Amino acid sequence: LWPWLLASSGLSALVQLVTLPFFPDSPSYLLIQKGNEEAFRKAIRKLWGEGDHQAEIDDIMKEKVAMTSTKTLRVLELIKERSLRWQLYILMTVMTTLQLCGINAIYFYSFEVFHTAKFEEYLIPYVSLGVGLCECLSSILCSTLIERFGRKVLLFGGYTLMCSVLALLTMTLSLQHQFFWLHYFSVILIFLFVVFYGIGP
Repeated sequence: LWPWLLASSGLSALVQLVTLPFFPDSPSYLLIQKGNEEAFRKAIRKLWGEGDHQAEIDDIMKEKVAMTSTKTLRVLELIKERSLRWQLYILMTVMTTLQLCGINAIYFYSFEVFHTAKFEEYLIPYVSLGVGLCECLSSILCSTLIERFGRKVLLFGGYTLMCSVLALLTMTLSLQHQFFWLHYFSVILIFLFVVFYGIGP
């Protein structure tokens, strides 16, 4: 069953590969990247139908002017540019914490935690699949929450809750041989960690 499940992702890729040539180019791509104004206006009519779309056309024209006036910086120029330094620091901090937040360790050791929790051997892959599904659902939930609370709140809240869960998980894994119910509590903590990871970072 697992080989077929893994191969099923190739089906959506095949559908995209076959249908992609039939999709029209976007108007902004035709104008900004290709510089073809006639094809741009034709794409606008094809996409939105006949009518007055001057406001949308003006927006894309302004975007083109902004893109042409913006200078493309090389990596060293970007590092030396003082006006972009704080944005660079924030980006580097977010990406570093994302890599070191512990999600890879959770995925790596979850099989062992499930095994210690006395799950049947044939059930463990399905529980692991549940962890991945949990992350997928929490990422979908994040897309609705980000509009309401903002990125900063979700990042700060997500990392705070993840730190708390990891501290609890360390305790439960250390004491699981003394209290049998801590095995199951560790499993719950793994699911909670994945949920907070999907909602936050």
